[in-house]
Amino acid sequence: MAKNFKKLTILHSNDLHGDFLAKEIDDSLLGGVSMLSGYVSKVRREEENVVYAIAGDMFRGSLIDSEYKGISTIEIMNMIAPDVVTLGNHEVDYGIAHLLFLEKCAMFPIINANLYLTTNNVRLFDSHIILEIDGMNVLFIGVLTEEVMAQAKLEKLIGSIVNVEEAAREVGKICDSYRNVDIDFTVLLTHIGIEADKELAAMLDPRWGVDIIIGGHSHTLLEKPVEVAGIPIVQAASGTAQIGRFDIMVDTDLNSIDSYEWQLIPINSENCPRDTQLEEIILKYKNETDEKYNRLLTRLADRYTHPQRNTETSLGKLFADAYKDALGVDMVFLGSGSIRGNEMGPIVRHYDLMQIFPYNDATWVIYVNGEQLRRMISHILREEAFFGHTEFYQFSRGLRIEYDRKSKELISVSYNGSEIKNNDVFKMAIQDYHFQSMDEFLNVGHEEIQEPKKPKVISTNNTNMLEEFFRHHELIRVSEEKRLIIHE
Repeated sequence: MAKNFKKLTILHSNDLHGDFLAKEIDDSLLGGVSMLSGYVSKVRREEENVVYAIAGDMFRGSLIDSEYKGISTIEIMNMIAPDVVTLGNHEVDYGIAHLLFLEKCAMFPIINANLYLTTNNVRLFDSHIILEIDGMNVLFIGVLTEEVMAQAKLEKLIGSIVNVEEAAREVGKICDSYRNVDIDFTVLLTHIGIEADKELAAMLDPRWGVDIIIGGHSHTLLEKPVEVAGIPIVQAASGTAQIGRFDIMVDTDLNSIDSYEWQLIPINSENCPRDTQLEEIILKYKNETDEKYNRLLTRLADRYTHPQRNTETSLGKLFADAYKDALGVDMVFLGSGSIRGNEMGPIVRHYDLMQIFPYNDATWVIYVNGEQLRRMISHILREEAFFGHTEFYQFSRGLRIEYDRKSKELISVSYNGSEIKNNDVFKMAIQDYHFQSMDEFLNVGHEEIQEPKKPKVISTNNTNMLEEFFRHHELIRVSEEKRLIIHE
């Protein structure tokens, strides 16, 4: 008896972070939503059964997105018309109430299986969607975990799935509830990071019928899918410089993959036509923000760079030192992911600062002793950090760390030239996002840092604080000494 096969093409992005504008590299254009939209439209014309999915974090990371609090992003995404989007951690950066407003503006479905009201356990969003495509029922389930939801913890009326194991059980409930529907294909659209995706895949009951996992959050660049328990797991790095593409032959008798091809498609002028109508919308927003923020802010002594998150960078040291000097603390642990560009300077306009550091959250001051500080650093430098799978930090002037990667041991931690002792106490600044998740990101709990003084907010708006600092400092030079020394 002949089997029934149908082709399904799934395009996917993740962690777009308001990356609207193309970049000019070697006289050619790379990325930008104009060519991204052009490629999606091109595939929709060429193939019959096409789905475009976004695995979280459409928002935050660009000046245009921050200036309009995501409304610009929704308008632009409406023109690209994704078929399904799941929430990322940065979708709640502007607050839950504003997110619900943005959902009403969206002309595409947003799914999430775990955010719910604690008063009555009602979900804030549909947990899933079934897309009917050429007679196939394709089930998408949106998954987040509490580990990446630091901002949502501030919303006391909002609860969420705690961990990967709970997320797996939730997936099972949703899949089991559709036993009476002929689901031909099941996709988990996650925003939990590649390592958590692997854990999740290993926990899934094969009878639930999950076929693929499309993820985000860890910005992982893959050459090929990672397969766990027979489930392909993919990401498309971050931004709009590339898009993931699955071409799948679905066995509609067995409701499973017969075969598939996956590739990461570069978004460039060679294979992606431009969407000129979308360019007009982007240009409107860009012109308005340029006019508002194009004034000169300061001049640096050099051009400073931030080529990757999980290493010490000159631009990371610049921002960590700016925090330290502006706030008068002993040391700063600055989240590497807060820096949303690769370089800044020598000339710095207000626009440049807002574009590269768009987070206007608060900063906390905490007091840590030497033992806690060493524990924090050891946790930051665990092996996952060197593969970009965890939070990483830039360290302020005065701190010097030596770490042996082979033995996984701290060799030395000194401050202003003196080795740190266990009973030394330091006044440290960390951003609100990292303060809310200290136990996960830094391996130190809030209950441990109540002495000698309780933590308190030292700056309510980091954007304003940095703007004021740079406005009053010219020709800032970043010291060349290495603060983080890794022995391989």
